[in-house]
Amino acid sequence: MRSRLTWSLVASTALVFTAGCENKPATTPAPGSSSPPATRTAAPPSKGTTEKDHEHGAGPHGGAIGEFGGKYHYEFTVNHKTQEATIYILGGDAKKAAPIKADVLSLSIFKPMFRVDLKPVPQEGDPKGTSSRFVGKHEKLGVEQEFAGELSGDVDGKTLSGEFEEKPEKK
Repeated sequence: MRSRLTWSLVASTALVFTAGCENKPATTPAPGSSSPPATRTAAPPSKGTTEKDHEHGAGPHGGAIGEFGGKYHYEFTVNHKTQEATIYILGGDAKKAAPIKADVLSLSIFKPMFRVDLKPVPQEGDPKGTSSRFVGKHEKLGVEQEFAGELSGDVDGKTLSGEFEEKPEKK
């Protein structure tokens, strides 16, 4: 009895930490049962959750999507010729622009390891004092490769962060 209770608690805790930004099916064993687990809908992620269990596909600008603090998504794009990274802040649907108030965002790339400060470059329609686009330049962005990294910054008095990973283009 005690091991089943422990298993239920472990499974419930794991479910909370592995929930993605969409309501995806998850499974947990039925309490007190040795039958196959029942299917249920996972809860939305908590703030600061990263997404490693699902993919969004390419963003509206053809870039890699990352979750940004639970409320937002962001899209990472890179122009190797100009050595610039552009981050588009997107809403929960990962499609529509979501302007935020932030003076700077920090982009940390994992391999090779480097950091880029991204400045706001508002898009048409962004309310004054906000931006849904942030741009930064670094010589290592000129290397043609799939990048993986983390975006972080202070938005509305809260520190948000989230990871992304570019995938090779399918030919």
